[in-house]
Amino acid sequence: MRGRLGVIFLTVLIDLIGFGIVIPLLPFYALNFGAKSYQIGLLVSSFSFMQFIFNPIWGRISDRIGRRPVILVSVFGSFVSYLIFALANSLWLLFLSRMLAGLMGANIATAQAYIADITPPEERAKGMGIVGAGFGIGFVVGPFIGGVLSKFGYNIPIFFASGLSLLNFFLALKFLPEPRSRKSESRELSYGQGISGVVRSKVLIFLYFTFFVITFGVSINYVVFPLFTRDVFSFDASHNGLLFGYIGIIGVMTQGYLVGKFTKRFREEKVLVVGTFLMCFGLFGIMFSRHFLEFLTFTTFFTFGSGITMPTVLSLISRQAKSETQGITLGLGQSLSSLARVFGPSMGGFLYGNFGQRAPFALGVLVMAVSFIFALGIYNGKNSKSELGVRC
Repeated sequence: MRGRLGVIFLTVLIDLIGFGIVIPLLPFYALNFGAKSYQIGLLVSSFSFMQFIFNPIWGRISDRIGRRPVILVSVFGSFVSYLIFALANSLWLLFLSRMLAGLMGANIATAQAYIADITPPEERAKGMGIVGAGFGIGFVVGPFIGGVLSKFGYNIPIFFASGLSLLNFFLALKFLPEPRSRKSESRELSYGQGISGVVRSKVLIFLYFTFFVITFGVSINYVVFPLFTRDVFSFDASHNGLLFGYIGIIGVMTQGYLVGKFTKRFREEKVLVVGTFLMCFGLFGIMFSRHFLEFLTFTTFFTFGSGITMPTVLSLISRQAKSETQGITLGLGQSLSSLARVFGPSMGGFLYGNFGQRAPFALGVLVMAVSFIFALGIYNGKNSKSELGVRC
């Protein structure tokens, strides 16, 4: 199991390094083709929008034909998308490449379903944390690589990302087997049947809503953190790079190591309650920070809470799914996560520009308070029933 988890971790890591390389360069690259600001925004959003559509579709396909074929096709498709991006000579080709990248990048739910297939329930949160650690490292390493290579031309880092995806494909082709625990009856369910089976579960709907709210609260900070630190602490791009590197390191430590320790000692429902409380507390402190040390302290609380919350809620979602619907169940969760990442940054930027520096954090506190209440509902439902449940 450890060997297969390692391969999945490497697959996600290489994929996210490529993503991390592209994102900081995307606005500058698009400007070379005369893109307006709203077109750059659409270009960024097109990636998440395609993930919103295709996460459950890839998940359901993986339920029917297997996890390995979906991962191989999507990784190779990412290679093609980066290649189109690097060779693009018009804005519409950039849109095509980012939409294709979003379509192929919707394989995260399949990777999570793979982990669910090979891990026992008590190890599930730890396994999901490994995917989260891959995200964290990718977001730290990717922008650094992109920044260094961009000195030789904006398309050079994109070619490098394309090469990483091709390497990723060959590694998965050689070392990633199909999970043996998958059951053949998963092939008998249609996509519609899989969807209807999932949405009939009140517990899953509750968990999905919790996941959406948490992701929305986190994604608000994507845009707001750099603006806030620039205006309050006079940070430039290099300072913010160090700050996000620090956030990424905490995320790697919590998701890659600590969440497994916590969920082994405490029930996942309790970890979820603590994590959402820390996120709410951290954002509340950030909102009133006047000095950088205060800001950094509360950011640490928030990031730590996020690091133990995300894998835990994914584990709870996975544990509610039958073996034949793991892919589509996790795919719907990731689809809602993508939707939250579409609305969160735009809402944060709107509030910051129109209502002041503290307004986005106030919304974040409110959202995270709601997620904390949801987590309490899940925890109390577990205490009041023999299996996880809530009163809806």
